[in-house]
Amino acid sequence: MSIAVSLAPLFPRKAGGLPTPPTRRHSACMATKSRAEPAALGVLFELMTGVNGHDGDATRPSPLEDTAKLFDETVVDPRGFADFIEQSRELVRPDGGPPRWLSPLDCGGSRHAECPPLFFLPGIDGVGLGLVRHHQRLGKIFDVWCLHIPVKDRTSFEGLVNYVESTVRSKHSWKPNTPIYLVGESLGACIALAVAARNPQIDFVLILANPATSFSGSQLQYLLNTLDFVPEPLHVVIPFLLDCFTGKTMRMSSTFAEDKFSVQQIVSSLAESQTRMLVSLSFLADILPKDTLLWKLKVLKSASSYVNSRLHSVKAQTLLLASGMDELFPSGEEAKRLCKILPNSRVRHFNNSSHRLFLEGTLDLVTVIKGSNYYRRSWNKDYVSDYLPPTPYEFQKMSDEYKWITMATCPVMLSTLVSGQIVKGLTGIPSDGPVLFVGNHMLMGYELGPLVISFLRERNIHLRGIAHPFIFNRDTELLMFDSSSFDTMRIMGAVPVSGTTLYKLLSRKSYILLYPGGAREALHKKGEQYKLFWPAQAEFVRMASRFGATIVPFGVVGEDDILEMLLDYNDLVKIPFYELLDRRINQKAVRLRANVVEEVGNQELHLPGLLPKIPGRFYYLFGKPIPTRELCQDRKKAQEMYLHVKSEVKAALLI
Repeated sequence: MSIAVSLAPLFPRKAGGLPTPPTRRHSACMATKSRAEPAALGVLFELMTGVNGHDGDATRPSPLEDTAKLFDETVVDPRGFADFIEQSRELVRPDGGPPRWLSPLDCGGSRHAECPPLFFLPGIDGVGLGLVRHHQRLGKIFDVWCLHIPVKDRTSFEGLVNYVESTVRSKHSWKPNTPIYLVGESLGACIALAVAARNPQIDFVLILANPATSFSGSQLQYLLNTLDFVPEPLHVVIPFLLDCFTGKTMRMSSTFAEDKFSVQQIVSSLAESQTRMLVSLSFLADILPKDTLLWKLKVLKSASSYVNSRLHSVKAQTLLLASGMDELFPSGEEAKRLCKILPNSRVRHFNNSSHRLFLEGTLDLVTVIKGSNYYRRSWNKDYVSDYLPPTPYEFQKMSDEYKWITMATCPVMLSTLVSGQIVKGLTGIPSDGPVLFVGNHMLMGYELGPLVISFLRERNIHLRGIAHPFIFNRDTELLMFDSSSFDTMRIMGAVPVSGTTLYKLLSRKSYILLYPGGAREALHKKGEQYKLFWPAQAEFVRMASRFGATIVPFGVVGEDDILEMLLDYNDLVKIPFYELLDRRINQKAVRLRANVVEEVGNQELHLPGLLPKIPGRFYYLFGKPIPTRELCQDRKKAQEMYLHVKSEVKAALLI
């Protein structure tokens, strides 16, 4: 059966010529059926309440239910550039209608009232299906709406901003405590920035791919001045414009989903690219006839000028996605510029990607949102309830990142049964949570990767690590060579240390990884291998007892077998000008226990000078599980238990 979409305006026009925003009380869905349309189109206009042909949300599963799952096993159908063209063909037919919102069918299956709204704002093509690769995963965690700008529409940039603004204001008035996501590419990114600048009172999360704010430095600036002399339809074969819509041959193929090429992928993608070039020429002529292209270029110029004069007003949480091989804009440099101006922004660079970033198989938008820590359902992010489980692919990617450490160290896991017998493997680990693993950090925390991987593979246990806030800090990313360096840790469930977070994890019967020595142990100095730097007073025992958690003390050794420390913190501070970098790293915003007089409070963050050795082995010994239920809230017993756990960790390091 084929499904078509009525392209009559979803919402009636206002007197000023723009359609009114969607409201909660629209009467009916406007999808129609026709034998002539492709089944892959799958687009449905819906109520802004998220109703998809049903009454209310009572039968729909909450996204919160998914947080208990070990993996997100959402089945995603492979989509490529050909799917984008096929689904767009009906939408590019001239209908004389104004801009409108549409919601793809493959986004609406599990929409829930708790899902934040996500509005996609398209680039120069205006079709609105630029997220076709991501619809299925986005639809599980967002209420997705896409802006469609008809080919013959001549709404000005400010008119588009007004339309989007009226929509988000309506949504905000209905759900004032829920963030509103604006995802835009090129022109759409400018619309998102303009709306955010004009509405600082609304809680926006902006995700912007290759913003057109750099229009003055792009090739399109010159095309605007010469397009009048190019006969139609020859304008569609302008090299950089054609490249933008054909993209990277391999990366926009429906069979390509990562940075590696197999022989089968190469053969399939080359065959696909031959037909795509011809199809793209026809499609490009349909969506951007010469008069429309000229109009869009003028809108882009206006958008760039409008937004650049208002960037200082944008305070929204912003994620900038920059392609290193953008055919239209100098996006890499522009992202760096915007990051300096926008105080609440972060950048992710995709050095081998083209302008149509969202259509490339190397990008999974949900993974990027999770890794950058940008998914939340309320004003403040809840690192426990807002957490989304990793996909098997994300776990495999983490395993690949730690592949060389795992191969070099050949980690050995030993656990202790309730009887006290030590066995190889993780048999002695309790099967029921909550469980609190308390142990020692080795240098740089190199033991973390093999530990998390082994628990998932051997016992299907997902460890949630209590981490230093340094890995969640924006200024940290600005210091890193790769701003996404800590994304994998966040995807795998690391949470910033706090009593509230620990409380919530225990209440959900989680398996929690805790290092009382924190950064002081992970960045110890010469001669301090395997030395514990724990606070004198108990920090976790009473809370663990409140939930009847089991404490498993553990120790890990092997650092001496793989690394030799050449420069520790005491050596680094003697290097000229190092103090400038030291001040930037060790700012107050990321310091813990700053007022503690004990040695554990001396947590100067730094990167020590290390020399690899001939690989050795990592040995993990998990001690006998310690129940805490009977402790209740007795401070004296809690302190005794704390010292007992510490002694067990020390003993594990000596075996």
